[in-house]
Amino acid sequence: MTNFRFSTDLPEKQLFYDLFLTTGWNIQYKLEPDELYEALNQSWYCISAYHDNILVGFGRMICDGVVHALILDLIVHPDYQSKGIGKTILNKLVDKCRQHRIRDIQLFSVKGKAGFYQKCGFKDRPEGAPGMEIKKIR
Repeated sequence: MTNFRFSTDLPEKQLFYDLFLTTGWNIQYKLEPDELYEALNQSWYCISAYHDNILVGFGRMICDGVVHALILDLIVHPDYQSKGIGKTILNKLVDKCRQHRIRDIQLFSVKGKAGFYQKCGFKDRPEGAPGMEIKKIR
């Protein structure tokens, strides 16, 4: 994993927005750069990955600091996938939870990526497990 630098500082707004756009998620969310950056600022912990000062990966968590943590927005630029960046980011997020003895770590995962998370120790929630959502689409 040479040539990659990891940082817990928030990335620059436009760098993150550009990385976020590579996911296609903004088709649904329709977020402006300022809105997205405000969400990042509300995170408990973030990890950014850089290659030659280019933001190539990112992951963040929201957490109550005691019981629950939720991993969100684990993104690796398509040109940099399969280089261990996502795994390193995920491990750093989980390590932060372990340091604080967080008892429950959950995450959102994109369809088709469950295998990646399973290799990193996550398990599918059982069918019928608690959890629901509501989405407000503009």
